[in-house]
Amino acid sequence: MKMLQPLIRFCERFAKDDKGTVTVEFVLVFPMFFGFFLMTYESGMISARHVMLERGVDIAVRDVRIGVLPNPTREQLRQRICDTALIIPNCEQQLEIEMLRRDPTAWVAVPSTVRCVDRGDINADNSDVDTTANNQLMVIRVCVRIDPVLPTTGLGKAIVESNSDSSADGSYALVSMAAFVVEPFKVED
Repeated sequence: MKMLQPLIRFCERFAKDDKGTVTVEFVLVFPMFFGFFLMTYESGMISARHVMLERGVDIAVRDVRIGVLPNPTREQLRQRICDTALIIPNCEQQLEIEMLRRDPTAWVAVPSTVRCVDRGDINADNSDVDTTANNQLMVIRVCVRIDPVLPTTGLGKAIVESNSDSSADGSYALVSMAAFVVEPFKVED
């Protein structure tokens, strides 16, 4: 028991000493709040990029609908969307477009699988762009692949871990979809 006396006195002094308590609290709490901050930043970037993609698709759809881009090609649509959606990095290489004509009287559903850029084969062209015509119902679906801003922390790390196949390559997909009717902007022969 006599050998434990110094240890007991040390523990009593340690328990009564309140120096450095703020530092201990800071060290315990700061990493959690900083992690929340990083996840909030990542979430904000995802939201901002999605809003800009939606805006780019809306403007491109308006141009097709009113005849500014009659019978657009895949490249024209991609260029128009990317010119508007400025904060999407490497937009023209990461954007995939499907534009399909549908008959409202004999409806055929749009396929549920979204075509997106395959990062394993970035040059593969797997999009459909049907030609437009006056008074035709068109459905456009756009998918863009984006890398997380902070791929090693919080939300970015979860995205990378859940998208590890070669087609995604650690990215996430943002999808925008719109339906419109082409205005009668020209007289058909």
